Amino acid sequence: MGDCATVLRALLPMIEHKKHRSFLEKSQKRMAAWNELMEKRGTRSDMPMKPQVVTYELNKLLDSDAIICSDSGTIATWTARYIEIRDQMQFSLSGSLATMANGLPYGIGASVAYPGRQVVCIVGDGGLTMLMGEIATLVKYKLPVKVVVIKNNVLGEIRWEQMAQEGNPQFGVDLQPIDFAGYARCCGAAGFTIEDPKDAESTLRQALAHPGPAVIQAVVDPNESKRFSKTKSGKSSSVRCPEHMDRPLL
Repeated sequence: MGDCATVLRALLPMIEHKKHRSFLEKSQKRMAAWNELMEKRGTRSDMPMKPQVVTYELNKLLDSDAIICSDSGTIATWTARYIEIRDQMQFSLSGSLATMANGLPYGIGASVAYPGRQVVCIVGDGGLTMLMGEIATLVKYKLPVKVVVIKNNVLGEIRWEQMAQEGNPQFGVDLQPIDFAGYARCCGAAGFTIEDPKDAESTLRQALAHPGPAVIQAVVDPNESKRFSKTKSGKSSSVRCPEHMDRPLL
């Protein structure tokens, strides 16, 4: 146990070059295929907009020392798959507890602790609904945090768990739709909305350039699952909510 750099320097002389490269080459091919799939899904232009489009475009606009704070649930999936941590960037997530609505409080703390650094929260509409008052906190203390809210009007992780594990779709998971951009403006922050994939890059760029706090609501497809299934051809395909499971069983 010790500092990573020190330990690695001590271990390097003990490592022998392996002649058999099959495992490495197989892993490299699989990683290349995965990255190709992520780009394909991140650049989809169909409507309703897919959530991965938002984080794919956001990733390209982040500062090299940005601090990213993610909510739990499906939001964590879209963030982890598309936000590439590089240079001096830092990332926070409620990993073990999977606490709802952690992203915005983490962002407030990060902005106070590291003034001058870009702080971006990627949150769900379920989580932000629980802590909407903290947008006023950002305004009050002039914290230039950018809040990207993935809006699908549903508790996405719970919904998919109900369908996959319990066969009980959509019980108590529908959210009251909220205009988060309008709410942000009422609090004194900037508010932006993305509904069309072709506007994602330009709107995010504009929001990130805003000098104060801002909320960017991205209206996305509620039926886009984070899970993949294999087709008969062996290719990966998103699992979508079947039509008969897209309604409450009453």
